[in-house]
Amino acid sequence: MSLPFDAASTQKRIDRFWCLPASFGMERNAYHNYLNEIVSDRYALINGLQLLRDELQFAAYHPTDMNICGADLSLPSAVTTLAYTNCGDRIHQGEVTKRYRDVVASRFATLSEIGELKLEAFFPAGGGTDNGATLAHVTVAHQMDEPLRRRLYEGNSQSIVLVATDLKTHVGRLEEGEKRIYGKTRESPWREPRHACGAIVGALSNYRPHNMIHRRIRDDLGEKNFQYLSHQKIVTDDGTDITMAVAAAIVAIRGIRNTAVAMTQEIDERGLAHLTASTTVNRPSRDDLVIYLARATVFGGKVRIQSLGTNAELYTGKLIEYAKERRLQLSYNNLNGDSLPVEEIHYEVKPSGLC
Repeated sequence: MSLPFDAASTQKRIDRFWCLPASFGMERNAYHNYLNEIVSDRYALINGLQLLRDELQFAAYHPTDMNICGADLSLPSAVTTLAYTNCGDRIHQGEVTKRYRDVVASRFATLSEIGELKLEAFFPAGGGTDNGATLAHVTVAHQMDEPLRRRLYEGNSQSIVLVATDLKTHVGRLEEGEKRIYGKTRESPWREPRHACGAIVGALSNYRPHNMIHRRIRDDLGEKNFQYLSHQKIVTDDGTDITMAVAAAIVAIRGIRNTAVAMTQEIDERGLAHLTASTTVNRPSRDDLVIYLARATVFGGKVRIQSLGTNAELYTGKLIEYAKERRLQLSYNNLNGDSLPVEEIHYEVKPSGLC
């Protein structure tokens, strides 16, 4: 018989999580964003719990001596899984992706019985997500089977299931003398400039109705944003065109919102989802940068989202001196990127039927 869920301790950790600072909208190195934003937040949500992410920890009932590896489920525990999205463009598969696996996935993704990372990995053209409901469903469905879920819920009244999801888009960045260009990059210093993200730039500059990727990008942006970004430029005070950076940001933010809402239909009363959105800035022959855009939690009948927004007309940007270079700082509706408001969406919790 499963124990009635004691939600108080999880709710306390979530409330503490939302008191933690976060900084949105600025180009920073990957380590900074992955460690100081994603990893620290995610650990805050499971602090004090036994972390279960190795398949060997689930072997307690296997009829071999491997069962000695099984975890003690009478302890308050958190079973974790991790999903991420990444545009399939090859320019977007370099060191930032490796650092993501090293810094984030190595801590929260499931490990196979031979020690390999098992991530739910999706590569929609344009990044973000091509379907938030499918992403949420597949990630939750693969995490646990019913016998394991029952043993976890019967073991301790405070045990939970953490679903970690990180959505990404990307934008190219070129330096041509004193001029900076967003939306283009080079494969190498001796190659010609080309669009990045090609799906987003292509949809906005040369929309083709028969192209299903263009249609999806247009839907993610929304018709008003699509028309605005197709015909207007968003520029910084010094005239740098950041239109494509804003478009990439909106696609990622739309993805986190859609996926967070979809999670409400997948997780039960012990399910906790933590989602993030970011845009990678591709620079030829230099380490890519990352712009942190949004974070969200889903638990106990409440979705909370903190992010830059989805109205392109409210975006501005400036280039500021940071780490001995000029970095882009995106702003939304003149709000401080270090203290954005938190939106709440209420939902009806899906019962597990095991309590």
